Amino acid sequence: MKIAVLGGGNGSFAAAGDFALQGHDVRLWRRDVAAVAGHRKAGSRIVVKNAQGTHDTQLTLVTTDIAEAIRDAELILCPAPAFAQHDIARQLAPHLTDGQVVYLPPATFGSMIFAKAAHEAGNTASVAFAETGTLPWLARKHGPFEVSITIRAKRLPTGVFPLTLSDHAIAVIDKAFPGVIESCGDALSGALMNAGPIIHPPLIVMNAGPLEHFDTWDIHKEGTQASIRRVTDALDEERIKVREAFGYGGSHFPLAHHYASEGEEWMYGRGSHDRLTDSGDWREHIVLTEHRYMREDLRVGLSFIVSCAKLAGVETPLAKSFLAIGGAICGENFLQGGRTLQSLGFGDLDREGLLTLLHKGFKS
Repeated sequence: MKIAVLGGGNGSFAAAGDFALQGHDVRLWRRDVAAVAGHRKAGSRIVVKNAQGTHDTQLTLVTTDIAEAIRDAELILCPAPAFAQHDIARQLAPHLTDGQVVYLPPATFGSMIFAKAAHEAGNTASVAFAETGTLPWLARKHGPFEVSITIRAKRLPTGVFPLTLSDHAIAVIDKAFPGVIESCGDALSGALMNAGPIIHPPLIVMNAGPLEHFDTWDIHKEGTQASIRRVTDALDEERIKVREAFGYGGSHFPLAHHYASEGEEWMYGRGSHDRLTDSGDWREHIVLTEHRYMREDLRVGLSFIVSCAKLAGVETPLAKSFLAIGGAICGENFLQGGRTLQSLGFGDLDREGLLTLLHKGFKS
């Protein structure tokens, strides 16, 4: 199938390389003109390292022209950071066409940012916007055109906007991730599956001392101790209560299953935490106040969960506490701003109004 991948980070290169390795027609778009020129000069190739060895893959196109990248693409995948979504959505919006599926893994309700941008651009094409709970690959770039993939997701709970296009969207995404995609309802359900705002805030805040002291630190190995795990599980209980308050059933993919040796498999499958730490790719230098775990997962992700909790009438004391402490670490007030239903333009909707929008889509 024809797939467009948007972005130039770890997730985007893992996606482009992995899809090319599977034989798909892959086009990679990114905003960095110099990086694109360098990639083209190098032959528009990506070297993929995985459990099966090292593979040299060929992309169909590497470009800074987003319209060219997505032309005739069935699936448009955007693993870019949450703080880049507004800009990318505005650039993408005018060029979307009937039947296309935009998939954001994960997104913190970013699917609605993209859908709203298309609506406000006057684009009336029938397009589905979807998001899931985690990046489909645990991966790190090892060079400008080389990526190492430690794990590929085994289960991806996926929510779709509008819900009326869910069957079509799930069928298209399943072509790229055969046997992995699990429908979990609407876009908010998908957004509330996001694991990043649950696993990463305790790690970045409760490891603040070691992160500032040591040159490198594996936040998922030395940083994942029993006390931090207990806090993570308690924070995850707040997320699950929000999901339940909105009426979402089925599996909530509790993060505890990521670490468990038995019971329900989590998104990355059994033993994924050990494989992640054994890889050594997450032993790195982390700038505490600038890292994505702080700026994206804590500031953006937790503020969104707190906003949804407020609408649903659920208390989230731990989430609010991490926002307060994270803001203090960064010398800012994370309890103000961030990503909220209000800041996204949905603050005038009550619970039922929001759910109706998620099901039926924007009025033409």
